[in-house]
Amino acid sequence: MYKIMLFLHIVGTLALGFYLVLPFVMAKVSKLSPAAQEGTMAAVKSLNTFAQIGLVIQLISGGYMMSKGEYSVPWMIVIVLLFLGIGAVGGIMGKPLRLAIEGIRSNRSITAESSKLATLSSIVAVLVLLISFFMVYSSII
Repeated sequence: MYKIMLFLHIVGTLALGFYLVLPFVMAKVSKLSPAAQEGTMAAVKSLNTFAQIGLVIQLISGGYMMSKGEYSVPWMIVIVLLFLGIGAVGGIMGKPLRLAIEGIRSNRSITAESSKLATLSSIVAVLVLLISFFMVYSSII
């Protein structure tokens, strides 16, 4: 059962890899044509939903593996806080993505949404890097 959960955990991790590329995508989206902007934002919205599903997989498989392993309490607290941070920022990104898509369709400026999404994508990328670091080096804390 542990090997199955480890496999699911890795699959969930791959889904979160999207967040590592997202800041670079968001930095270039303003230079695209309106049609390309709409397509990019729609793709980002879909991938964000996919990554949120990956987070649920991470929660289930990670919780099982934590119950079977011997990890320090501070490490578990840090991991849970980082996990919640990723989930929160990923969830917060949903509204600016929706507003950006609506703004592009109605020929409105999406500068505010784009800058918000650029900031949020950078934050979530840093959180994913941090949680990956602490997963690999679980004995640090």
